[in-house]
Amino acid sequence: MSDEGQDNGASRNGSVPEIELIIKASTIDGRRKGACLFCQEYFMDLYLLAELKTISLKVTTVCMQKPPPDFRTNFEATHPPILIDNGLAILENEKIERHIMKSVPGGYNLFVQDKEVATLIENLYSKLKLMLVKKDENKNNALLVHLQKINDHLAARGTRFLTGDTMCCFDCELMPRLQHIRVAGKYFVDFDIPKHLTALWRYMYHMYQLDAFTQSCPADQDIINHYKLQQMLKMKKHEELETPTFTTSIPVDLNEQ
Repeated sequence: MSDEGQDNGASRNGSVPEIELIIKASTIDGRRKGACLFCQEYFMDLYLLAELKTISLKVTTVCMQKPPPDFRTNFEATHPPILIDNGLAILENEKIERHIMKSVPGGYNLFVQDKEVATLIENLYSKLKLMLVKKDENKNNALLVHLQKINDHLAARGTRFLTGDTMCCFDCELMPRLQHIRVAGKYFVDFDIPKHLTALWRYMYHMYQLDAFTQSCPADQDIINHYKLQQMLKMKKHEELETPTFTTSIPVDLNEQ
């Protein structure tokens, strides 16, 4: 297991609890952050709380192709994300989310109740997966329509994030999926998020400025390899030797909008 060393400003003097988040490691080098969406989502949630110094955060990566003996002993065949709070291991995604909301100091504030936003971002990721599998124009159009709705919502609200000017759980859910759409969509089917969706690009720009996103974001190569493995595509032999890259540029001039 590899310790990412994320303590994020929270003290170790006993005044705040230490939360450990075990996440999937890269399928390329087995050490850096992997491309698991739920791992990044909870990483972002907890990073925000660590920035507020309500917790101390430790992030550990585990290579699931060769999990270490202590991991197999403690968790058997369970896959990350796994949250450990004061010796208690929480293993299922819904239970992790509930634990952050109800039991982690400050967590309740992240979980804003907004049915409109919850419905808006629901099923976005499934449209990416359909596009990658089907590779036809209709699937592209379904994703474009969904992205347009998110853009229109952001434009109408005029806020930095989905529910206001402060990040919440919905942003931690949406942005990793947008990054997968951007990186994997471009690589596999030459899909680009349209430049005219300026409210969406402005949203992504704000997210790219935040440590909660950049510190939790997997490399482009790991996102691509995640879908190669799903599609059983042969990996390049030299892939593991490539320097990791991170797509965080914005292709439109937001000052002109």
